[in-house]
Amino acid sequence: MIDFAQARRAMVDSQVRVNDVTDPAVISALLAVPREKFVPESRAALAYIDDDLCVLEADGGNAARYLMEPMVFARLLQALEIGPQSRVLDVGCATGYSSAVLGGIAGQVVALEEDASLVASAKKLLRAGNIEVVSGKAAAGWPARAPYDAILVEGAVSEIPSALTSQLSEGGRLAAVIRNNAAPRAMLYVKTGGHLSARRLFDAAIPVLPGFEPGQTFVF
Repeated sequence: MIDFAQARRAMVDSQVRVNDVTDPAVISALLAVPREKFVPESRAALAYIDDDLCVLEADGGNAARYLMEPMVFARLLQALEIGPQSRVLDVGCATGYSSAVLGGIAGQVVALEEDASLVASAKKLLRAGNIEVVSGKAAAGWPARAPYDAILVEGAVSEIPSALTSQLSEGGRLAAVIRNNAAPRAMLYVKTGGHLSARRLFDAAIPVLPGFEPGQTFVF
C-alpha cells in the first residue's frame, strides 16, 4: 500500500524546495492537495513522479493531456505571486489538480478546460467554493470573469494569444512555457500601464497544450 501523504511530502522536499520554491503558500497548497486523486486510478502510483503525467491518452486525432511536472508547476506558481485576494484563470486545467492547488492560495479560481471528459472530471473533483469549472476554448480565455490578477497556462504554447493578455488586470501576471524555434522556456508577462513586459524565468520542457492554433497573438 502506497503512503500517498509521505509521497506528497517527498515530492515537495525533493522536487520543489530544492528548486528555489520557498513561498509558504505554494508549499502549503502543494502539501494539502492529494495529486493521486486527479490521475487515472491505473496511474495513481505514479502521481508524485518528477515528470509530466498523462491523464488522458491521445485518441481520434486529439492530443494526450498531462499534469505538469511538479517542479515546473511550483516555480510558475511562485512567479505569479498569487495572494488570498487574487482572481486567477487556470487555462487547460485538465482534471483540476492545478486548480485545486491554486484554490488553496487564491481568492477565486476559474478552471478553464475544453475537453468534455476532463471538464466532467474536474467538476466531480473540485468542490471548493472558490473554484469555478468552465468549458471553453483555452486560447480564448474566459472573459466573463475577467480581469484576472494572474493567468497560468497548463502546457507549452508557441505564442500567447492576445485574447488571454487582454484579460489581465493592471499589474496582472501571466505565466507560461513558450515552445517555438528557440529552446523551451518558462516566461512571466506583466501588464503595466496597459503594456506587457516579459521576463524569462527558467528553461522548461513540458508537453504542448492543445487548442492554441495560429491567430492573433501577443508578440514581445
